[in-house]
Amino acid sequence: MTRRQRPVGLLFWLIALAAVVGMLVTASLGRWQLSRAAEKEALQATLDARGSLPPVDGKALLAASADEGGDPTKALVHRAVVLEGRWLPTHTIYLDNRQMQGRPGFFVVTPLQLESQDGVVLVQRGWVPRNFQDRTQLPQVQTPEGVVRVQGRVALAPSRLYEFQGGDSAQGSSRIRQNLDLAAFRTETGLAFADLTVLQTGKTDAMGEGLQRDWPVVGAGVDKHYGYAFQWFGLSGLIAILYVWFQIVRRFIRPRSQSAP
Repeated sequence: MTRRQRPVGLLFWLIALAAVVGMLVTASLGRWQLSRAAEKEALQATLDARGSLPPVDGKALLAASADEGGDPTKALVHRAVVLEGRWLPTHTIYLDNRQMQGRPGFFVVTPLQLESQDGVVLVQRGWVPRNFQDRTQLPQVQTPEGVVRVQGRVALAPSRLYEFQGGDSAQGSSRIRQNLDLAAFRTETGLAFADLTVLQTGKTDAMGEGLQRDWPVVGAGVDKHYGYAFQWFGLSGLIAILYVWFQIVRRFIRPRSQSAP
């Protein structure tokens, strides 16, 4: 006597439709992650190529800022740079709640008046810890006088953190700020800042003015997209396996294999 086979009804086709849709959606998401990985690989190749180019100087930064056609500043981001000029310590800003190696503190930002050129570049000089017992106390940062030579890489303006309305960045008299608006800072100081800033690199001991400069390594983050793609494709395969087992093997194949003569 044969085992009775369950009839195919509406529920069977609804489950089949849901399985097909689920596989198509997850497979599409996996392909999208692969396309994002390809874009990031192209970006990483661009970053690597820029890092191997000769350093630019202050003249190139000012020229990119003055050019109104297109966006030439993007072509200089992550390029090595060497500047010569004089620090303007009276306009030093301490950006609060910034981390380096997991420790909270300040990013120290000081304008550099370029030598032999009528222009100023904001330099993100490094990181210093803050005094948590007296949050208004400014850390001791050495600022050399005279002409200095600054090495680093070109960067956009410091990233913005969440800030309540009326925060420190809106207070021109405060040297400790949550964020720094470049246009507002130009108006506040009257200095002609370039549109790009510089992340200073170099020694982090006493010769580094007491600043830590372990900036994050520039990367496009390709690996995470491959990881996401693997997860989406794996989920698509899992849906297919579960559907075949429960809707086909257990419904059609197993009853036939268990039939009695």
